[in-house]
Amino acid sequence: MDRVNVIWNHPLYRECLTQIEELERNRIFCRHNMEHFLDVARLAYIFSLEETLSLKKDVIYGAALLHDIGRHEQYRNGTPHEKASVDIAEVILRECNFSEDEIALIKEAILGHRGHEVQKSIGTKEIIEKQDCQVIDFSFILNKADKMSRMCFACKADSECNWRKERKNTRIIY
Repeated sequence: MDRVNVIWNHPLYRECLTQIEELERNRIFCRHNMEHFLDVARLAYIFSLEETLSLKKDVIYGAALLHDIGRHEQYRNGTPHEKASVDIAEVILRECNFSEDEIALIKEAILGHRGHEVQKSIGTKEIIEKQDCQVIDFSFILNKADKMSRMCFACKADSECNWRKERKNTRIIY
């Protein structure tokens, strides 16, 4: 079985996903479910191809599946979900045969997926180079995919959403 499906079937992953689904059952805003995770994965993969990045597909999908998996901790005790997600991801990734370099890269992407500057304290700074030698950080790709996966332009709860207008997807972007 490939590593992405091993993540999907991992007991800790499934337990966290179930908790998030329960806590978001009555949520009127965007949810953090498999549909969202796969939308983020597919978009991040497209962006990595467009930017000619040398990211492995299963690393991209692994990061996307895990980027919000700590959301239940944020709801329950206020832990920022990206920090909780990194802790959970590390356990899962180690048991799913990801290398230390891949784990460090995925953790960095998860920590930075909200668009904040992340202190690179989890290991050697992992960067991906484009063919034209510009440097693009994996967290930027994950952040862009995360935000573009949201269809704010068609959301029935838009007027109640606390996202700033400039963060919202107010039109179809392609």
